[in-house]
Order: sequence, then structure tokens, then C-alpha cells
Amino acid sequence: MTPPHTATGAAPVAGVDDGTPADADARRARVDVHHHYTAPEWIDWAEKNDIVRRESLPPWTRWDLASALALMDGAGIRTSVLTVAMLGRLQEPKVRKESARVALQSASELCRAHPDRFAFYTPVFLDSPELSLWSVRHGMDDLGAVGVSARTSVRGVYLGHPSQDAILAELDERSAVISTHPMEVPGGNAELEGVPPFLCDFLMDTTRAAVSLIVNGTLDRYPNLTFILPHGGGFLPYIADRVELFSHYLSPKVEAARVRDYLQRFYYDTAGPMSPSATPTLLSAVGPSRILYGSDWPPTPSHLVTGITAPALDHDQALDDDQRRRINRDNAHRLLPALATGSPRRS
Repeated sequence: MTPPHTATGAAPVAGVDDGTPADADARRARVDVHHHYTAPEWIDWAEKNDIVRRESLPPWTRWDLASALALMDGAGIRTSVLTVAMLGRLQEPKVRKESARVALQSASELCRAHPDRFAFYTPVFLDSPELSLWSVRHGMDDLGAVGVSARTSVRGVYLGHPSQDAILAELDERSAVISTHPMEVPGGNAELEGVPPFLCDFLMDTTRAAVSLIVNGTLDRYPNLTFILPHGGGFLPYIADRVELFSHYLSPKVEAARVRDYLQRFYYDTAGPMSPSATPTLLSAVGPSRILYGSDWPPTPSHLVTGITAPALDHDQALDDDQRRRINRDNAHRLLPALATGSPRRS
């Protein structure tokens, strides 16, 4: 039974605060690296500025603290790292910056109020180095973000393109963790009418971004960067042999012997979910030390997280207790040590 929330919303998590050992496999002390956060304050601001209409937004944008904590407690999630969402196709630089400022301030205040339950990534914008550098410095230096989030592509330009070098150089100096999220593949909806983009497009977009980072030499030029690929890395772990075999067809060519090394530069989250049939392939490609737990909530509804995806990981026969503990918590603590130390976020 899930304990009731306290007045502050900082509910105890079973296996962490109720006296039940959490170290056996960390099923009750997970770190969720894939939690979408659409700030209620941002919705208010965007509606006031005629950017969005609240009633027209998808259900997953209606984020609220009570629902988030209930989901986290039900799934055994101790800490969620928020990807700060901002909707709309904003182009005017001042408006985009104010949009980011409102959303980041909200995320920072939430994490300050509940430092043991939430952390956040500050966003970078692949089509705007100026806005990205401001977001990185404001989000990480002033507000205490633990990493950054980035789309895998913007209007067909993929992560790793040389136009992003100013952003990536700044992040490399910080040894930053970059959590990525896919977009629709250009032309995908037109070719697959009736198929939602998250079913196929997202996996392909993530795969293309990862290959872009390899082919463009991004991983070599910026050795201090670490990327999190969502949804088990898209198709990348499953085509690793194919990339090796046909690496000389890439432009520029990639050394086949280095492909496996490049795969180790990525982390792979379980959002999607990571099905038992897929686990052996991912483990074979990258090993248990590169896999992180991800819920993909709230786009993935609460009942699916607590009733299907989290239990599937808990009972996956391909994993032993040590591997499961790494995926649920230990890998995230190693990658984002602020989550393990509980160091306070800046205001």
C-alpha cells in the first residue's frame, strides 16, 4: 500500500522511508531520468500571451504535483529528473527566452521545494546557439540543473551537426550529461497515415541522431559529453552489427572497430518500455552499466507505468539483482552524482 502524501507532498517511498531495505535491487528507490514536465506556470504564461489554448493541449501537458508523486510512489520512483517542456512553434528570440525563463523558474522552485524527489535538465535549442548558451548558464549555474535536454533533431537538422558546435563546446567544458528526445521523422506522418509518431518515428529519429553524432565526429571532438538515448536507444543496439559491417559506406567513413566504443558513449533509458525480448540485445550491445530507468510519464499513462512497464523490468528474467539495481538507481547516481549526494539545488 502506498503511504499517503505528507502536507508538503514529500511522501515516503516504500523501501526508502518505511524501513524496508532498498538496496537489494532498488525496485523501490528508482531514479527516473525520463519524466516530462510541463509547468502549470508556463501554461498560464503561454495562454496569457496567446501562444497556446489550454483546452487544446494534449492530456500529458496537464502536470500536477499530486499526480506526479502518486505515480512515483506507485512505481517505486525515489527521484525524477524533469525534462522541461515548452509547446508551440516560437520563433521570436525575446519570446523564446521568456518562455524558457518561466519554465525554468518553475522547475527550479519545484526542485527546491522537494529536493529529494525532483531534479531537472535545462533545455538547449539546436537552432539557436545564443538561446542555448543562456539556458545552459542560467539553468546550470543559477538554478542548479543537473544536465541538459535536447531534441534529437529540429526541422531535419540532427544533433551533432556542425552548426551546433558552439553549444556542444560549452557543454563539453562542463562534462555535461545531455538527455535527448526524438521528434517526428520528416515525411513520416505523410507516409504512415494513421500511425502516431511515437510508434515508429521516434525510434528512427533517435537512431539517426546517434549515427549523426558518430559520423559528424562529435563524440571524438567532445570527449567529455555523455548522451542519454531514450526508448532503449531506438534501433541503434539492434543495428550495431549492421553499422560495423557497412561503416565504410558512411561519409565520412567510420572505423568498424570503433563502432562498439561509440555505443559505450551513450546511455540508454528503459522508457518505451524495454520489453523482456529486447533486454538481451541491449545487454549484449552495451552491458548493464549503460542502462537507466525511464518512465516516460505522463505521455505514458500512470496505469501503464505502474501496471506494465515497471513490473516488466522488475520481473525481467534476463536481469539479475545486481543488473536490476544498476538500472533502477546506481547507474543514474554514478552519472548524475548530485542525485546520490542529495546536494541542494540553487534557488
